[in-house]
Amino acid sequence: ESATISMIEMTNMPSDKEHNGTMSKKKTNCIPGSLDSKKVAGKIIVCVNEDPNVSRTIKKLVVEDAKAKGVIIIDQELQNAPFDSGTYPYSQVGLTIGSKILHYINSTKNPSATIVGPIEIRHVEPAPVVASFSSRGPGGLTENILKPDIMAPGVAILAAFGQGIKLNNYDAPGNKSSAFSIRSGTSMACPHVSGAVAFVKSVHPNWSSSVIKSALMTTASITNNMRKNLTNTSDTSASPHEVGSGEIRPVKALDPGLAFETTTEGHLHFLCHNGYKQKAIRSISKDKNFTCPKVSSEELISSVNYPTISIARLSRREGPRKVKRVATNVGLSPNVTYVVSSVNAPPGLLVKVAPRTIVFTESVGTTASFKVFFDGKEASKGYNFGDVVWFDGGSHVVRLVFAVNVE
Repeated sequence: ESATISMIEMTNMPSDKEHNGTMSKKKTNCIPGSLDSKKVAGKIIVCVNEDPNVSRTIKKLVVEDAKAKGVIIIDQELQNAPFDSGTYPYSQVGLTIGSKILHYINSTKNPSATIVGPIEIRHVEPAPVVASFSSRGPGGLTENILKPDIMAPGVAILAAFGQGIKLNNYDAPGNKSSAFSIRSGTSMACPHVSGAVAFVKSVHPNWSSSVIKSALMTTASITNNMRKNLTNTSDTSASPHEVGSGEIRPVKALDPGLAFETTTEGHLHFLCHNGYKQKAIRSISKDKNFTCPKVSSEELISSVNYPTISIARLSRREGPRKVKRVATNVGLSPNVTYVVSSVNAPPGLLVKVAPRTIVFTESVGTTASFKVFFDGKEASKGYNFGDVVWFDGGSHVVRLVFAVNVE
């Protein structure tokens, strides 16, 4: 799961009081032994980060040990996760803001700065943004299953810690221990998704984990608060290898309309494809007569009934590749018709869906299958991303993301 970001700068303060100080520029990294405490004591250090191997923790400790009042880090590849510097004033900016700070220092006889208490910044645009540390695809085990699955908030999360856990770089004001801290990482996105799963399960106790997963993925958002496509920290459009199906929308997932439930057989075929022996697979399966397909091809894995589609290799010379999906009606109405409202594909990649209409006329829980054909004869080499959107004419919009690697 990927993480999101809404802020790229954070300043920590020991109190609400303002602190004034002169500014001192450090052209290179703040590494141990690089600062003369006699020169920098009581000043605010501006450090241009030229070596990403020197962690922010080290920079902060070096400046703090030199008795400086605070530090501003200028980083051309801005690390977007706020840094928990404890009670020590720390701020991080990108090159645009950093160049203005440097210009001010170089053009002013006695440059100065004021450290103020932290403030809440609302309505940051764009948000969310894919964090630089977020998990990226394609998947390591196979590229025929799209990874990541989905994106969730994972930056600057207020996290609780159990008793006895010591945070290495943080104590509350007055050196008092704290049971809470601001944390960032995929490990912070995970509990958000887990909570969303529990939320959906509480409303639909009979849904399997696979159905819930599908509900979260096919209803995910692919736009930010500016109504534009999700972006990454490079301010470019984020691909499904960065956001998966998009950012979770738990309320929408309560009523996805359709679900793509991955069967036990699909999971077992995946194990066959990855080299597990048939005897070993039978030992963990209820089906003691399970037999691995004679040819466990990549095409077989691409047709595992997953809520996204991925094809690791599509040759321009081999003609169209067929991928099958089975949709289950999990809506409130047993009588409903879905049509393909749009097929979004990059120029040159031909994508066809058959049939383009699926009809459910029996009880809720019935299924209907369809096939998606991909022809990369005129497509650009490399990964091509897009989606197939099913619509019931009412409130259900079901988005099936695909990633196709054309060779």
